[in-house]
Amino acid sequence: MIGLISATAAGRTGCERLAAAWPGRTVLYDDGARPLREVVGAAFAECDQLVLFLATGAAVRLLAPHLRGKAEDPGVVTVDEAHRYAVALLGGHGGGANSLAAAVSSVLGAEPVVTTATDAVGATALDTLPYPAEGALPAVTRALLDGTPPVTFHTDTIWPHPPLPPALIPAPPSMAEKLPPGESATRKNASPEASQGHPREDGSLRTAATGRSEAARPGGAEPTPAERGAEDEAPYAVWLTDRRITAGNTVFLRPPSLTVGIGGSRGVTREEVVTLVRSTLAEAGLAERSVTALATVDAKASEAGIVAAAAAFGVPLLTFPADTLAAIPVPNPSAAPLAAVGTASVAEAAALAAAPGGELVAQKRKSAMATAAVARRHPRGRLAVVGLGPGARDLVTPRAVAELRRASVLVGLDQYVDQIRDLLAPGTRVLESGLGAEEERARTAVAEARAGHAVALIGSGDAGVYAMASPALAEAADDIDVVGVPGVTAALAAAALLGAPLGHDHVSISLSDLHTPWDVIERRVRAAAEADLVVTFYNPRSRGRDWQLPKALSILAGHRAPDTPVGVVHAASRPDERVAVTTLAGLDPATVDMVTVVTVGNTASRTVAGRMVTPRGYRWQAP
Repeated sequence: MIGLISATAAGRTGCERLAAAWPGRTVLYDDGARPLREVVGAAFAECDQLVLFLATGAAVRLLAPHLRGKAEDPGVVTVDEAHRYAVALLGGHGGGANSLAAAVSSVLGAEPVVTTATDAVGATALDTLPYPAEGALPAVTRALLDGTPPVTFHTDTIWPHPPLPPALIPAPPSMAEKLPPGESATRKNASPEASQGHPREDGSLRTAATGRSEAARPGGAEPTPAERGAEDEAPYAVWLTDRRITAGNTVFLRPPSLTVGIGGSRGVTREEVVTLVRSTLAEAGLAERSVTALATVDAKASEAGIVAAAAAFGVPLLTFPADTLAAIPVPNPSAAPLAAVGTASVAEAAALAAAPGGELVAQKRKSAMATAAVARRHPRGRLAVVGLGPGARDLVTPRAVAELRRASVLVGLDQYVDQIRDLLAPGTRVLESGLGAEEERARTAVAEARAGHAVALIGSGDAGVYAMASPALAEAADDIDVVGVPGVTAALAAAALLGAPLGHDHVSISLSDLHTPWDVIERRVRAAAEADLVVTFYNPRSRGRDWQLPKALSILAGHRAPDTPVGVVHAASRPDERVAVTTLAGLDPATVDMVTVVTVGNTASRTVAGRMVTPRGYRWQAP
């Protein structure tokens, strides 16, 4: 929840505007009955984020007594009296204040003020990645910003993520072959893909390297003074791994890779389950923050201790029918759960059920009343198919921009890549090709996603309309996550320029016979003509294909009057945009090319004040 606090009439107006823009997401702290200091203290304790319509200095003094720590404090944004600036004051990354400042600015027409170093230089901050970050964040971030000392990047396997800071250096391949003493069993059980790493800009792979497991230190003893000194001088590194590794000057990014299966007797306590889970993870050398779910059999779905343990870890509790678990092969079946709940395994089978296609990395461990086992799920790459709109930057949707920034790999037609290159985060790997390589781009995008990357495949207009979504999704299986990002189509952009030609039923038809035989296209044009649909023609004419548009127009002319309005829009929303409204008899096909959209009205369409209008047929409108 976002707390809104003001001390003046102008501030109250700002609070009301934000509350109206974000229904259900805000709380107004403006009762006037309490001192402002008390109001700020209450909101700080109760809310995830705060917007204070106060001077920055006043906000600092009011907030200071309540500060607890970077990981706990809410994100705070201050806004000046004139609503000119929204300042991300506290919790820029962890508290989301930087993005909140941008959101506030969007509503109020203010300018966001963000001073975190990584944002100032346009780099991806390690603590804004979609995975929890642990370790020496300030030291490693400072090294990345300064460019010295060098920081290496290591990974066990590829997980989808935004571009990493370009200053990160891929770990040398030779390091991948040096498994540390005391390496946990999880490495031995890793899939063959676990030896792969993060790709370099040239497409070759950054190979995984390893560090020293915590298991190498007997009894988990504290480092000696000599060891601490060595850690201070240790190489700087970033690890994307679910393994617990002891290393100085290192940030660990924890992927959502682990599921924990839980079995328990009736009445098992939260404390016993939590303790067992933590000891199981520790013994296997696995990171708690990579746990994504606890899992058990349906019969234990309401077991209070197990439910509370899932809440303690901040993860969902997944449950499965006994017959589903009974069908999963496990190394340690038991007669006791078979008699009690109908399956020979709960912990191991549930862990595997929650990680489809994964592997068991910690076999069943027991406490007095509970059992626990851990499975590792395989990464799923992510493919976002993004529509860029008709060409103008202000018609690229905010969601499209967010997906472009989120992708570590961008695949697209070279001329479309040029349109949005400045929107990409530093370090994005760009795979571009020319006209005619649509199939190659589709296959490349899917292959990169299957390799575990976060991929954006771009197309003009809406990617699902005569663009890249269709060939890409024809290649994609259910082993990757796919997200569609709608865009403004050329037909819609042209219609907005022409007036309201699509006010009633309409159809879009491509006149290119490159992928569709002409007899099929002609049959569709005839059907549209007979049905009296407004028709928008895509790809109407090219230098080598100049007869299809006249033929299509002649078909429509057999069903519509010569004075039927026709809209012709060249390069909608681009610098060389041209717009004309003519008639079916007056259209000169020679004025049309491949970047032109031709919209032919139906028998009710008419021209009103130079604009093309197709009536909807409302009863209150005069015919």
